[in-house]
Amino acid sequence: MKDTDIRRLLYAHLLCIFSVILSTFIPSLFLEDFSVLETHLTWLCICSVSVTAVNLVFYLVVKPNPPSRRSSLSHKVGRFLKCCIYFLMSCFCFHVIFVLYGAPLIELALETFLFAVILSTFTTVPCLCLLGPNIKAWLRVFSRNGVTSIWENSLQITTISSFVGSWLGAFPIPLDWERPWQVWPISCTLGATFGYVAGLAVSPLWIYWNRKQLTYKNN
Repeated sequence: MKDTDIRRLLYAHLLCIFSVILSTFIPSLFLEDFSVLETHLTWLCICSVSVTAVNLVFYLVVKPNPPSRRSSLSHKVGRFLKCCIYFLMSCFCFHVIFVLYGAPLIELALETFLFAVILSTFTTVPCLCLLGPNIKAWLRVFSRNGVTSIWENSLQITTISSFVGSWLGAFPIPLDWERPWQVWPISCTLGATFGYVAGLAVSPLWIYWNRKQLTYKNN
């Protein structure tokens, strides 16, 4: 494992973190009364678009790509459409899971769906950019000892931390603190965002710290 690879991973993650920060502060310069809490749904959309754009650029440009056969334009278009379908399926699946876990079925349906969108942005989009619409590759990466590169290692950490953050964010909702951020799903989306950012920050450091113990098998 080369230090230059870890450095490239760190730069990519820093830019992803920067995209989250920009989505929080830049829109306030153009949108009146914009804030994460007061205009939460608007912020969710902006953050999702910003993070998706950065992932597309840096997972496809910065990430070292293995040699592959040239594919036709129709194949690339079909692959892109399949990725879009996977993303939408992820959003709907998360939405259903949230409802099953107690989210309102009809009331606040838009809020629940946008929470599903932002969580899919933090988890499904990086999987699609790194692994493509390949379920077998996804299962391999998230199985024990299934990773084959530091990029897949970091994908594990950021995905799990996003899920854990959204789960922890649900705990304050039933408490009687009467805080504005306890309204569904604000605390969950903030938890997922903090979890995603924490995963981005921690994963390169963890990989660098354990670089001598990490071994990857070619797949």
